[in-house]
Amino acid sequence: MYAFSENFVLPLSHDEVVHGKRSLLGKMPGDPWQQFANLRTLYGLMWAYPGKKLLFMGGEFAQPTEWADAQSLPWHLQDQPAHAGVQRLVRDLNRVYCAFPALHAQDVAPGGFSWISHQDHDQSVLAFARWSRTGQCVVVVCNFTPVPRAGYRLGVPQGGAWRELINTDQTVYGGSGMGNGSLVADAQPAHGQGQSLVLHLPPLSCLVLEPG
Repeated sequence: MYAFSENFVLPLSHDEVVHGKRSLLGKMPGDPWQQFANLRTLYGLMWAYPGKKLLFMGGEFAQPTEWADAQSLPWHLQDQPAHAGVQRLVRDLNRVYCAFPALHAQDVAPGGFSWISHQDHDQSVLAFARWSRTGQCVVVVCNFTPVPRAGYRLGVPQGGAWRELINTDQTVYGGSGMGNGSLVADAQPAHGQGQSLVLHLPPLSCLVLEPG
């Protein structure tokens, strides 16, 4: 109720990864592949949602154990593809976040955020739009299940061509490589929007899309 009345931070802080709480990766359910995919989805959602970001050291490469003040971080894990993939995703999320004002310029303004779909509990899909002060937008859609969603129709606020800025399921991040090539919104209404895209939603994934 007060989201747009104060500055706020989305913290995944020191307190989340000590004293028996487990690391962020260790909190995730499923087998090892699903744990990494869940963590990548969490980061995608966190970077795309309104609010400034705080990620405690070690989280950027998916440290599997709790933080310990008596030893250094396990930097050697960056040599393993799954951990290196998470680090690459965090780097790319930072670059996209800085490059697109829609993701940061209106964190505390009602005009900077709008829901597209928050009621698809049957498929556990969530989608929203972020807006810059000049009306530029990005659309974020998350699939919170390990089930791929092929042919998923999503309403979008603008017609024409769209492209993926971020797909947390890309193979370079350790994902399965499911995604979308060229996307063009057609005139079929969906989710209260006048046009829509037909998407392939990877399992346990977050997509950030932009028109153009």
